[in-house]
Amino acid sequence: MATNLARSMVMEWGMSEKLGRVRYKSNDQEVFLGHSVTQSQHMSDETAKLIDEEVRKLVEDGETTARNMIRENLDQFETLAQALLEYETLTGDELRGLMEGKQPVRDIDSDNTPKSTGVPKAGKAKKRSGEQGEPDAGLEPQPGT
Repeated sequence: MATNLARSMVMEWGMSEKLGRVRYKSNDQEVFLGHSVTQSQHMSDETAKLIDEEVRKLVEDGETTARNMIRENLDQFETLAQALLEYETLTGDELRGLMEGKQPVRDIDSDNTPKSTGVPKAGKAKKRSGEQGEPDAGLEPQPGT
């Protein structure tokens, strides 16, 4: 997917400094059953090689940028993951608050579900008064008997 996008950036949208603002992909293709059967090449082998180099550069630079962003913001990713484990869903305001260091605050009604979003909090379920059944075993696996 990234390669297709980078190839479109270079060949269709002129987003290459080396190749300039020229469109290298032509629209005159013969199509049979949705697949390109023949496609005429209107460029030299040297230009095709340059296009491949530019596509590779875009993909590799994008991967490097993404990895650096993750590495530099690892604490925020951890905070977000912990909040998602606890709340399962987050609103846009809650996400923005998390990035500013504020924990989501939700009103809890009597049956332990948040009033604001209607999504129950993840984790161990608390029994309502008067409920019968086996004791809560939590999320830990239990040995078979």
